[in-house]
Amino acid sequence: MTAKDNPGVYIPPPLIYIAVFVSAVFLQKIAGIDNSLFQTRSILFISILFFVPGLFFIVRSLNQFILTKNSVLTIKAAKSLQKTGIYQTTRNPMYVGLILIYLGLTCLVGNWWNIILLPLLFLIIQLYVIGREEKYLARKFGNEYMDYRRCVRRWL
Repeated sequence: MTAKDNPGVYIPPPLIYIAVFVSAVFLQKIAGIDNSLFQTRSILFISILFFVPGLFFIVRSLNQFILTKNSVLTIKAAKSLQKTGIYQTTRNPMYVGLILIYLGLTCLVGNWWNIILLPLLFLIIQLYVIGREEKYLARKFGNEYMDYRRCVRRWL
């Protein structure tokens, strides 16, 4: 393994989600937006509709990494290309899961700023994390990754 044998994503992606979420909570404190819509009885159900599938995606993808003895740390080299299990549905099940959990928690917290900042979060994950990971996987696994990429969508 060389020093460059990793995607070059030095900020752990879950920390990016947390940072944006906390920033939104802070923005609500200084520039609050009416959150009465989030006070409805159905919001808990909607929250669960996001949260449960989010956990499913994360648990399935982490299990896949454990079974293949791969690291989820983006500063470490990949030992193998994940193409089976949940990775047949999406190339990025962890990030899909984290977005769903973010939305579930947003419903529970009742904060429009989380929704407003969601495109920014998506853009950061897309450009900083996924963009670097895709370049790395193409470099490391070549045609095997390119074939996989043609068959499986980036998100859903």
